Amino acid sequence: MDYLAGIWERNWLTNQGPLVKEFEKKIQDYHGLSTSVHCVANGALGLQIALKALGVKGEVITTPFSYVATTSCPLWEGCTVKFADIEPDYLTIDPQAVEAAISSKTEAILATHVFGNPCDVEALESIAKKHGLALIYDAAHAFGVTYNGKSILEYGDVSMVSLHATKLMHSVEGGFVVAKDPAVRTKVEWMRRFGHDGYDAYHGVGINAKMSDFHAAMGLCILKHFESISNSRRLLSEAYSAGLPDGIFAFRARPGATANYSYYPVLFESESILLEAMRLLSDCNIYARRYFHPLLHRVEELQPASFECSVAESVASRVLCLPMMAIDDVERFAELTLINLNAVSS
Repeated sequence: MDYLAGIWERNWLTNQGPLVKEFEKKIQDYHGLSTSVHCVANGALGLQIALKALGVKGEVITTPFSYVATTSCPLWEGCTVKFADIEPDYLTIDPQAVEAAISSKTEAILATHVFGNPCDVEALESIAKKHGLALIYDAAHAFGVTYNGKSILEYGDVSMVSLHATKLMHSVEGGFVVAKDPAVRTKVEWMRRFGHDGYDAYHGVGINAKMSDFHAAMGLCILKHFESISNSRRLLSEAYSAGLPDGIFAFRARPGATANYSYYPVLFESESILLEAMRLLSDCNIYARRYFHPLLHRVEELQPASFECSVAESVASRVLCLPMMAIDDVERFAELTLINLNAVSS
């Protein structure tokens, strides 16, 4: 309410208001970034601007095991998409599959840090440099994650983080972009505000991807509580892990990476067992999500071409994300969930 009172008092509701600038600076400081943060109205716009700012117009190699935006954004920008399979241990895009998919038309790699688990960033960077490709990370789930002692957002040419209301850290709707190259950062800055250079001049063609001060106000409020939110999810994750069979957690954490406990995915032996688990959980008003399902290379509206992604096919048919809300009675909630999961897993 204090933030809102300030917005009305200043009569500055949007257009790079003071709360957006404050929010950007606090996000930058929280991640220990040497580069600036550029808030946008949503994560999808962040990906679209990243592609534009990097001049990507041709073929993009991406993962089928991700949210739809990772594919729809390059398609929306007129690019073509190729899919590469994922690593069975980490669920992130397989660098070997990426390199095998590269053609003379390939211009970029768009990789997802799945459930906040970092990609093999060293391998992808090596491939991108070798072939002269742009490297973009969909870091929608990776707020606060570090790898080898520094923010995961320090890797790649551009990273996008979602601040949608479903995320660990949110601003109701929103996102932000981090770009390594100063020239790309400059483009991201003016592209998100119609290309304006002052009131009556333009740098170039842009769109309206600005975050309002109202959304920044929510972001600033949530950021104050981020550590306690993350900690409550850590406790829930630990309760799940203590009560579930060994090996049911869906991925191995990338060595050197920290966890933000955004998601708790479990991997069943078969899709039929998964569906039974969902039924038993829903009987207790516990709603888990098949995330990510369906695989993006199987969505006809997105991509008519055929791709072989056998690991992703297997995982997507059997993976289920358990609820990860911030709750007071963590142990009781975990107990209710585990009773039903153990009923089907045994």
